[in-house]
Amino acid sequence: MSKQQQATRPRVLVTGGTGKLGRVCVQDLQAHGYDVFVVDTVAPAKGIPHIIADLSDFGQTLDALSSVGQEIHAGVAPQAFDAVVHLAAFPTPRQYPDAHLFQNNIMGTFNIFEAARRLGIHNVIWASSETTLGEPFENDAPYAPVDEDYPLRAKSAYALAKVLMEDMARQFCYQTPALKLIGLRFSNVMEPADYAKFPAYNDDPEERKWNMWAYIDARDGAQAIRKAIEWPATGMHPFIIANADTVMTTPSAELMAKTFPGVEVRKDLGEHETLLSIEKARRVLGYEPTHTWRDKANWQ
Repeated sequence: MSKQQQATRPRVLVTGGTGKLGRVCVQDLQAHGYDVFVVDTVAPAKGIPHIIADLSDFGQTLDALSSVGQEIHAGVAPQAFDAVVHLAAFPTPRQYPDAHLFQNNIMGTFNIFEAARRLGIHNVIWASSETTLGEPFENDAPYAPVDEDYPLRAKSAYALAKVLMEDMARQFCYQTPALKLIGLRFSNVMEPADYAKFPAYNDDPEERKWNMWAYIDARDGAQAIRKAIEWPATGMHPFIIANADTVMTTPSAELMAKTFPGVEVRKDLGEHETLLSIEKARRVLGYEPTHTWRDKANWQ
């Protein structure tokens, strides 16, 4: 590839690029013609440009977003990166004491938003979460399928941080109207190696009741990230990102009737249709899951 071709390739910084979703995101972006730079607390695969940084520290975050390979951005373009994908965070509730987890996740996201704003990077995609919607789900859920009009209900410090990130993003976009901040409310991320355990879920619907039996294949999660980067927009926009089906072989309507008898079902459900609606992501972003655990070819 010529230097001119390299110069015209869009450059994306990915935080958390060594994580479960991050690794696949990096691979997907590279496969679709992006130059990718990773920021994480550990080094990615050999050959991927990166810097080790603690994003809970604003100085380190600002330095990382100013990077070009091993060098500091020298002003050869308006900004070092065309977009930022922020996936770095403690990934689950109670992985660490609540106050520590909350502080790490909320400050890391604030630092990314603020550093991007100062550097003129207006395209930021970050990992929100299905937990903003009230997980673990019980019969107090307002309705199903869950969609983006659903009231946000934080039942953990982890979820509270994610809810506040979305509010914070709206305020950043109010301050800087040119910003595009997309919060992808990812479902439970799965890799092909995880699918061997799925058939056992049908033995006890209660085991995966907590998120209405939803999941997201990491490869489809990466597709959603790329589609969000490419969507021309400004402002803060949330999207639920899940696969099109559930983790169960029991039909979705039957699962709802037996497990959530007090929850209104607002549409006729397909046989295994996800209860976390992806209609907005389909309509707006052009997102369409292409992987399912039901096809054993996807188990590797």
